[in-house]
Amino acid sequence: MLAPDHSLDLARLRVGYRARTLRPVDVVEGVLDRIARRGDDKVWIHRVPRAAVIDQARRLEAISPDGLPLYGIPFAIKDNIDLAGHPTTAACPEFAYTPPASATVVQRLVDAGAIPIGKTNLDQFATGLVGTRTPYGACRNTFDPEYLAGGSSSGSAVAVAAGLVTFALGTDTAGSGRVPAAFNNLVGLKPTRGLLSNRGVVPACRSLDCVSLFALTVADALDVLAVAQAFDPADPFSREATVHAGFDVEQFNYGVPAARDLKFFGDRESARLFAAFLKKLEELGGTEVEIDFRPFAETARLLYEGPWVAERYLAVRELIERQPEAMHPVTREVIGRGAKPSALEAFDAYYRLKSLQRATAAVWKEIDFLALPTAGTIYRIADVDADPIRLNSNLGYYTNFVNLLDLSGIALPAGFRADGLPFGATLLAPAFQEDSLGALGMRIQRAAALPMGATGIALPDSDPRAPAPARADTVHLAVCGAHMAGLPLNRELVERGARFVREARTAPRYRFFALEGFSPPRPGLVRAEPGHSIPVEVWEVPTAAFGSFVDGIPAPLGIGTLELEDGETLRGFVCEHYATAGAREISELGGWRAYLAARG
Repeated sequence: MLAPDHSLDLARLRVGYRARTLRPVDVVEGVLDRIARRGDDKVWIHRVPRAAVIDQARRLEAISPDGLPLYGIPFAIKDNIDLAGHPTTAACPEFAYTPPASATVVQRLVDAGAIPIGKTNLDQFATGLVGTRTPYGACRNTFDPEYLAGGSSSGSAVAVAAGLVTFALGTDTAGSGRVPAAFNNLVGLKPTRGLLSNRGVVPACRSLDCVSLFALTVADALDVLAVAQAFDPADPFSREATVHAGFDVEQFNYGVPAARDLKFFGDRESARLFAAFLKKLEELGGTEVEIDFRPFAETARLLYEGPWVAERYLAVRELIERQPEAMHPVTREVIGRGAKPSALEAFDAYYRLKSLQRATAAVWKEIDFLALPTAGTIYRIADVDADPIRLNSNLGYYTNFVNLLDLSGIALPAGFRADGLPFGATLLAPAFQEDSLGALGMRIQRAAALPMGATGIALPDSDPRAPAPARADTVHLAVCGAHMAGLPLNRELVERGARFVREARTAPRYRFFALEGFSPPRPGLVRAEPGHSIPVEVWEVPTAAFGSFVDGIPAPLGIGTLELEDGETLRGFVCEHYATAGAREISELGGWRAYLAARG
């Protein structure tokens, strides 16, 4: 059975499932008991009936977990995202409908073995960063109920932080997937726009909306992202993942606003903790670069002060014009402004945005990512009730520009204030940099060693970046090219239930070549003395799926035994020597991602 204090992080649940000390029914029954003990905490708008949850868990127990990367994993869904046969309200009862099909992202998670527990509370129509603009009752901070849980994805964040689910889906247009993470000591992953399908999601600003992920650990968020992401031809805003070289997570440059542009709204504790976070980045290999934050801040103001609020009006036009009293008063006031902008104003703002995009693009030549407070402060619920729009705007100072500038981001736990409330920091990088942000995020989370969410439970003992023997039912495989995370052939691993373990390097006994006759190009790794140390990723592949994976590898490539610089030996991609004749050697470039960057 699931003990009351058993962590729901992916690592521990997977250990229990593989050791047969846990069954999916044990886990979901334990989750439902925890929810019952919390009572009416305003987290849930709708729950999947207990019998249906247990029935899905029993169906999973009848099949093998092999090939199901989220086997038996409980999760929550923000109630502006469709779950087939269950109502979607967007926190507005008069708007509610029951969809016949799940959102694309939900269906991908269910197909991978995850079990939906219910639909969570939110700022109505995902308009707000506070979690109080809802007729279902304000969500409260998991560390102090007088304070905000953050919004708009408030219920999703509280469900994860309180240990009720392993992960939760949110949405993020202006910071809704990051601010609640900061206020509840969680990881909040905001992927690149279009990386996760928005089909089946009630739009806020349709051109800017992102489905986001809340998790207890960075490793969990990356595992869920690997399953959830896919190009969706039925979503006109879906995008193919672009191959990106990323950045070196051991030695990097990070941007920080000039002192004049840092705003903490009088909160000395947040200022202190952000300074400590920057010190930690320096200790982990970072070099601080001061940047001009003013064009980012001006971009942020466009989101609500410019014509983009008209997208929010368009999404609910029928309701707000036919039945305005159905909407929360603050939500109605904010969205109502969207009826005013003219086409002239829209084009004027669009031209200004293009100028700001050009102005901010230059910064990425100097830095690998931006390091920012997720929010400059946190407020009591009573204070926000008294001044709802101004204080909400303050919370968006570091978040509102991100989707307008097409950035990827991850919010990380970054310490606790003297009053016991958590503080969070965010890393932001250009589009499709989730892998690099995640790899560095794992280092940062491990170094901080904070408990997970509000559970009080420490991080799993195993470091996702540290060597670990393969379990009896899996194979550790080193990949060095197109099968690496985020690259075109990685899906061949993910679809077989493979799991990222860590980054590593080979022993200095190899030469590395680019076989450019393939489409996409493939790497050729050959043993040679003297040689070089080549960056690789280690993936854990279910033994049952390993054979079919190997069968698909074309000559002159194959699977052999590689030696890593730490002495571990494992299976890995190798190349026959004859194929390197005339091929370009790239041993000294620093790995496959560096080659892709040099290739342009």
